[in-house]
Amino acid sequence: MQYIENHTYEEIKVGDSAELTRTLRKEDIELFAVLSGDVNPAHVDEDYAKSDAFHKVIAHGMWGGALISAVLGTELPGPGTIYLDQALHFRKPVGLGDSVTVRVTVREKHPEGNKITLDCVCLNQAGEVVLEGEARVQAPAAKVKRPRAMLPEVHMHERGARYAQLIEATRKLDLIRIAVVHPCDELSLSGAIEAMREGLILPVLVGPAAKIRATAEKLGRPIDGIELVDVPHSHAAAARAVELAHSGDVRALMKGALHTDELMSAVVDAATGLRTERRMSHVFALDVPTYPKPLLLTDAAINIDPDLMDKRDIVQNAIDLAHALGIAEPKVAVLSAVETVYPKIRSTVDAAALCKMRDRGQITGAIVDGPLAFDNAISRASANTKNIVSPVAGDADILVVPDLESGNMLVKQLIYLGGAEAAGIVLGARVPIVLTSRSDDVLSRLASCALAVLFEHFHHRHPPNPP
Repeated sequence: MQYIENHTYEEIKVGDSAELTRTLRKEDIELFAVLSGDVNPAHVDEDYAKSDAFHKVIAHGMWGGALISAVLGTELPGPGTIYLDQALHFRKPVGLGDSVTVRVTVREKHPEGNKITLDCVCLNQAGEVVLEGEARVQAPAAKVKRPRAMLPEVHMHERGARYAQLIEATRKLDLIRIAVVHPCDELSLSGAIEAMREGLILPVLVGPAAKIRATAEKLGRPIDGIELVDVPHSHAAAARAVELAHSGDVRALMKGALHTDELMSAVVDAATGLRTERRMSHVFALDVPTYPKPLLLTDAAINIDPDLMDKRDIVQNAIDLAHALGIAEPKVAVLSAVETVYPKIRSTVDAAALCKMRDRGQITGAIVDGPLAFDNAISRASANTKNIVSPVAGDADILVVPDLESGNMLVKQLIYLGGAEAAGIVLGARVPIVLTSRSDDVLSRLASCALAVLFEHFHHRHPPNPP
């Protein structure tokens, strides 16, 4: 156990000094901004900072002041110190990557009230003074020795930032018409309206016109000018939306206030549906605060217990989506409970077969490895501990789960325990299908629409390979 121990007034001598060194990271600036509320663009807006006086992002001036306080409170004099005055003079900016050494030196002692004056200086890695001044404190009279507090881990995450990037990527693309199936509740209708206002889609509302108009009125969101296809009920809405996709009048579908089974029954109908040679599958696009990049997960919503050939299509659908999102060669981790092939665990055998299918060109456009346990797929440290040599381990873009049950549980754990945001679409049909959940908020619905738009435009430029 580490301890911090103070220096009492009687122990301190003129000329005594203490110091610490810190390197400025982007996370330091962001956390200081969160705590202080100081969002001056010179500190948090890289584009603005390039045109500012220093032409780079710099630390808040009081970041250095906080480091001085840290030395006074933990080193010299240490615990029990009472701050009285602090004067600071800012000499040079501190930029990202700069290492700052903070030093305090006792200049004077004042017996009345155990007061001490200290010179304070902050030097960068070149030895240049970036901050200097003086501090007056009341030094402790009694000795204190305490265990050094263990600080909590802090993970900086801007909610919705990655989804905002998805939406921004659609700006240069033409709008697509998307049939919103039975949008008779407030969340599904508001999601469609917001997607239109964001310039993502041209919605075609398919459902009972009276119910849709009543929902819009309740929302206070006018739908004048939005195409409305009147049908009597949700079953008819699903059938009509599929017809519109079949004829090319719309280029995607979006689930509204109806059960997934009801919509998908119309989609998979052998005579009138939207089947292709590919198996249909769902792909979640997850924004996980503790993972450094977007994470695709499949299939946790459509295929209950897929066999090997189903999994081949599931993997290829996810790879195609990754390509549409700009990931040229995604890394695919085929998950199981263990990372070795074990015949009694079918998912390990399937994973090995999928890797060989990639080698033989039955799966294209990605690096595929498995079986990998979840920890090995997303943690390089875990993979190294188990001596797993793999270009995918610890750096996966796509997670392929063994079945719907495991996938559904994993997604919900990431959302409710890991703070992840989830968007997703169904692929493998003639058009992408935005398959939202009742618990999805407007942000998730917008991100799912963005996925559909990006995929549909990519699909027209690069038609998918048949299985």
